[in-house]
Amino acid sequence: MNRFTLQLDEIKAAYAAEPNPSLELRLERIGRIEQMISANEEKICKVLIADFGVRHPIESRLAEFQMVYQACKYTRKYLKEWMKPTLVETPFFMGASHAWTQTQSIGVVGIMSPWNYPIQLALAPAIAALAAGNRVWLKPSERSSRTSGFLAALIQEYFHPSEFCVTTGGVEVAQSFAELPFDHLFFTGSESVGKKVMRSAADHLTPITLELGGKSPAIVDLSANLKDVADSIIYGKLLNSGQTCIAPDYVLVQHSNRDALVKELQLAAHTQFNSPEELTGPIDEEQFIRWHHLVRDAVNRGAQVIPLLNTGNSQSSSFTPVALVDVPEDALIMQEEIFGPILPIIAVSDVSAAIHFINSRPNPLALYWFGKNKINMQRVLNETHSGGVAINDTLLQVAVESLPFGGIGASGMGNYHGKSGYETFSHRKSVLEVRGILGSKIFSGTKLIRPPYGKKVERLLRWLR
Repeated sequence: MNRFTLQLDEIKAAYAAEPNPSLELRLERIGRIEQMISANEEKICKVLIADFGVRHPIESRLAEFQMVYQACKYTRKYLKEWMKPTLVETPFFMGASHAWTQTQSIGVVGIMSPWNYPIQLALAPAIAALAAGNRVWLKPSERSSRTSGFLAALIQEYFHPSEFCVTTGGVEVAQSFAELPFDHLFFTGSESVGKKVMRSAADHLTPITLELGGKSPAIVDLSANLKDVADSIIYGKLLNSGQTCIAPDYVLVQHSNRDALVKELQLAAHTQFNSPEELTGPIDEEQFIRWHHLVRDAVNRGAQVIPLLNTGNSQSSSFTPVALVDVPEDALIMQEEIFGPILPIIAVSDVSAAIHFINSRPNPLALYWFGKNKINMQRVLNETHSGGVAINDTLLQVAVESLPFGGIGASGMGNYHGKSGYETFSHRKSVLEVRGILGSKIFSGTKLIRPPYGKKVERLLRWLR
């Protein structure tokens, strides 16, 4: 802790010497991140494969690099506008007084990033923090140790440690990191770890953003085209083998369509992920064991397993993506975020039952609705809570940089992406410049309401009602 405290003091001293970096310097720092990834794409793909065992380079380019490039491009386009003061209305009795808000950097931002997308989820919040004029200290996940180590080396090559530094390590390092008095702490990960991070941050009243997860449902309306639904759900579920915080966690479909949907899901899985090298592996043995445990527990409680792929792979390290039907509500897989290629299919009677099912559980990070019935769509939008929604597809809401990304309730607090990220890592300062009327100071500011109080002030109060 002493070493970390000294390091934070050094970064804070560097920030104090330059608390309001110019637009040009902010853009230059963001440009360095872009250059860093562009120059090392092939090497990063290799270390990602080393961590996951199997991960197609195109999947890494889509889900990791493209998201970073998009954040850089969008920020570069709008940062000058975001930095401008915003005029606000003043009451008429203040005469010519002038009021505005202006954004100001907050200091040193700590970022704790996860293992499932170890490049994107480390650098996207860092881009927003640097755009807001802050310094950044990153603690990446130890579960993606090869990628985290390589990213740390790259950042050290492209940035001075007082601008953007990285500390790698395990649970003890993470705990010490969360206890530091940052000016803002940004955490992406599980709900259980998020609670611990929040408790640590509370000791210093450190402002915190939590990007968690939860059980994100997909609702299939009777008006939906089941083939299109299956194509979208399979992609959202099996990208990164379901190790995605906004992956569809389970599907709600009316009884009459359940079996037909399962068949379409199988066809979609064979079309998209039949090649073994296109299905990402589990991050480690612990994850692999957990997937098997979740399926076993569901089967022991009466669920039926339906393979989504016929891989023909007998290796003990493989895991075949499956759908589960007849899953009881007390099964572990219906209590915990799955984070894997397992898809429970829950049959419901109608849209009201689907809404009730969702609302009886913690708020999810994402919700997906499929169909053409606008009345039912609006019911779902109005009567459920979730961090975000995509209609007639999955995952794409996160790719719209102008949309805030974040959870609600158990799925997180605060948001980022685009302008929302800039504002998360900024302080919006209120400013009032008091001016007289027509150049006279007689009626300016508080002059008319200062003691001694008398009838003059009483008349003024009646007039102001």
